[in-house]
This record gives sequence, C-alpha cells and structure tokens, in this order.
Amino acid sequence: MTDNLDHVARIQQAWARERPDVDVSPQGVIGRLHRLAGHLTERLCVVYQQYGLGEGEFDVLAALRRAGAPYERAPGELAAHTMVTTGAMTKRIDRLERAGLVTRRRSANDGRGRLVALTRAGREVIDQAFTDHMANERRLLDGLSPEQAAQLESLLTTWLACFEAPQPAQRDDQNDN
Repeated sequence: MTDNLDHVARIQQAWARERPDVDVSPQGVIGRLHRLAGHLTERLCVVYQQYGLGEGEFDVLAALRRAGAPYERAPGELAAHTMVTTGAMTKRIDRLERAGLVTRRRSANDGRGRLVALTRAGREVIDQAFTDHMANERRLLDGLSPEQAAQLESLLTTWLACFEAPQPAQRDDQNDN
C-alpha cells in the first residue's frame, strides 16, 4: 500500500504507527509545502543562473527595477524590500557592483546616505531575466488548472495574512518577483 504514497504520506503513516496518540495530519500540508518550496526554489534558480545571478542578486535587481526610474534605492530600503539583513545586502550589492550591474553613490538629499542604482547593463539583465522568470513560473504552475491556481492563491493569501499584516497598496508591493 505504501508504494503509491508520496514521501510525506509515508512519513505520516510511519508516525501514525509509532505515535498513534499524536495527530500527524498537519504534516500533510506543512510537509508538502516544505518539499514543494525546495523544488520550486531549485527550478527558479535555474533561470537566475542563466544570467549569472543567485536568488539574492535577482531579488536586488528586481527591487531596483520595481522602484521605477531612476531605478535606485538606499541599501536599507533594499534590505527591507528583500527581507535580508543589511550585512547580507552589502555582500549582494558588492557582487552586483563588481559585475557592473549596479553602482553606488552618495545621496544628494543626505550627504551620509548612499544610493544603489541599476546600470544600463543591470536594467537589461533584470528585464530579460524577469521575462524568463515569469515564463518559468508559468511553466511551474502548468500542473494546476487556472481554477486550481486561483484557489491555491486565495488559500495561501488567507494563510499568509495570519503571519504578515497586509500592507496598503504602494508602488512596490515588496514581492520578490
């Protein structure tokens, strides 16, 4: 009977046998989401790598591109928009600057502040990478019908709201895509 069970179902079955006193049904959702996240990340990173980018660098370029002209943000803003520490952000910016995809300069409004901006090459890379990224995401969702995808999006939106307070609409929705 276990031949037709997925990985999570086999784990649940084993726990139910070993610990029948514990409800293992949450593993059905959490375990599958966890495994699915790993598969999705792996497949998303394939596109980033085609452009010489890691997931973090893609996120930085995407946050700058979403900012609109002149495609720049302070490093602290970038950290907030990509949900990483300022230290991690500095490393990402360093790599992107070495690659010629971003520049750093002093802020005209705050002499102590810095701004990170897309270069022309950076904008070209993120525009093409984003186009390919969206096509990749479409392929990844092709296993679901449009109705199933909409239902899943609705369920995930509801569940995510239990962890994150919805934010008012703004120019940049802080979505890493």
